[in-house]
Amino acid sequence: MWRRRWTLVARAARGPRRSGTRQGSGAPAPGSGATIFALSSGQGRCGVAVIRTSGPASGHALRSLTAPRDLPPSRSACLRLLSDPRSGERLDRALVLWFPGPRSFTGEDCAEFHVHGGPAVVSGVLQALGRVPGLRPAEAGEFTRRAFAHGKLSLTEVEGLADLIHAETEAQRRQALRQLDGELGHLCRGWAETLTKATDSEVRELEVALGAHLRDARRGQRLRSGAHVVVAGPPNAGKSSLVNLLSRKPVSIVSPEPGTTRDVLEAPVDLAGFPALLSDTAGLREGVGPVEQEGVRRARQRLEQADLILAVLDASDLASPSSCNFLDTVVGPAGAHSPNGSSQRLLLVLNKSDLLPPGGPDPSPDLPPYLLLSCLSGEGLDGLLEALRKELAEVCGDPSTGPPLLTRTRHQHHLQGCLDALGHYKQATDLALAAEALRVARGHLARLTGGGGTEEILDMIFRDFCVGK
Repeated sequence: MWRRRWTLVARAARGPRRSGTRQGSGAPAPGSGATIFALSSGQGRCGVAVIRTSGPASGHALRSLTAPRDLPPSRSACLRLLSDPRSGERLDRALVLWFPGPRSFTGEDCAEFHVHGGPAVVSGVLQALGRVPGLRPAEAGEFTRRAFAHGKLSLTEVEGLADLIHAETEAQRRQALRQLDGELGHLCRGWAETLTKATDSEVRELEVALGAHLRDARRGQRLRSGAHVVVAGPPNAGKSSLVNLLSRKPVSIVSPEPGTTRDVLEAPVDLAGFPALLSDTAGLREGVGPVEQEGVRRARQRLEQADLILAVLDASDLASPSSCNFLDTVVGPAGAHSPNGSSQRLLLVLNKSDLLPPGGPDPSPDLPPYLLLSCLSGEGLDGLLEALRKELAEVCGDPSTGPPLLTRTRHQHHLQGCLDALGHYKQATDLALAAEALRVARGHLARLTGGGGTEEILDMIFRDFCVGK
C-alpha cells in the first residue's frame, strides 16, 4: 500500500525553508537601520523609570549620554551621570545597562537607562535621546515586533506577553505565563513534526488531540475575556446587594422597593482569581408596567447567554409564590441535562441568612443544593467564593494544570484548518493529493506560531501593545 510510503509523502509535504529571518515567519527583518527609544515603565511619577533603546545606534546613544565614560560591561548595571549630548547639561544620575545583540530581548543592540521617575527627568532623557542621530521614538509594540522578527519570540509567545501585560486576575496571569513560556508553540511544533513522519495511527491520534483542544477552545477565550456570570432571582432577593458585595463597590442601587433594578447592569470583576462579567438583572416576575416588562425580558435573555448563573433567593421567604416560580422556571431547567448531555451551570444562593432561626431554612425535598449567605454581615462569602472558584475553573479551564488553552479565535481557526486537512488526507486516493493535504495541515500549524503570517495579522496583534514594549 502506498500509504506506507510516509517518508516520501512527508518530504513532499514540507514547505520551503526561509533564511534571514525567523523560519517561515513572513515578517520582514527590521533592517531599516533605525534605532528606537521609548519609556518602558508606566507613565506618571514613580521611584524608578526605565527608558530603553534598540538598534545599531544604541551603543552610540549610551556613549553620548554618559560621555566621557565608555560602554559598561555587558548585562551589568553601572552608575553613570547622564548629560545632554548637545548642551552638556546634567540630566540625572542613573543606572545604565548595555545588551549587545543578539543576546538581548530584541536580538539587536539594546541599552537601558534606569532613571529617577520624576516627569522632568524622564522628559529630559527622552528629549536628549531624540537629539542623537539615528534615533527615533518607538511605535506601539515595536520592541516586541523586532524580537519576533529576530526569532526571539514566536507569535504565540508574543500573544502570551500581550496577555500578561493586560492580565488583571491570577488565572489570566498564570495562563499568559504558560503561553509566554512557549507551551502552545512547543505543542504545535511537536504536532508539525509528527506530520513529517506520521503513520495512520499517529494521524488518528493527532485528530483526537486536535478535536479535544477545539472542544475546549471556548474555555481559553473565556479565561482571556471573562466568563459571563448572571445574577438572577425574584424581586427583593438581594441580587443587587450580592453584585455590590462581589464587585467590592456600589454597582447597583439597593432598595426594599420591588423593581428597583429594571435594566441589566454589568461590571467586570475578579471572582476568586478568574475574570468575569457580572450582570445584575431585574427581578423575575410579571412586570407591572412596560418598562419593568422590558427589564424582565432582558434578564431572561441574559440567562440564556450566561456561562454561570447565580440564582438568588430570600432564605426567609422560600415558600412565596415568586420563589417557587423561580425554582420551577429557572433553577430546575438549568440543572436538567440537555439531549447532548450538557447542562447550564448554576449556583443556588439563599441570601438573608441573618433573618433565619438557628436551625436554618425549612428543609424541603425539592430544594437543590444551596449556599447560605448574608450580604448584610458577609457570613458565607468565603464558601461562595470557593464554590465560584471551582465553577469558573470548569468554565474557563484551570491554567495551572492540563494542556495549554486556546485563548484566541486565531488559534481555533488554524487548528480547525489542520483538522480539516487531515480529513482530506484520509480520503485521498492519490499520493500527490495526500502530500498536499499534509502540507496544508502543517501550514496551519506553522501559521499559528507565526510562520507565514501576514502583515495584517501581525499589525492586529501588535497594536494592543503599549509604546515601550
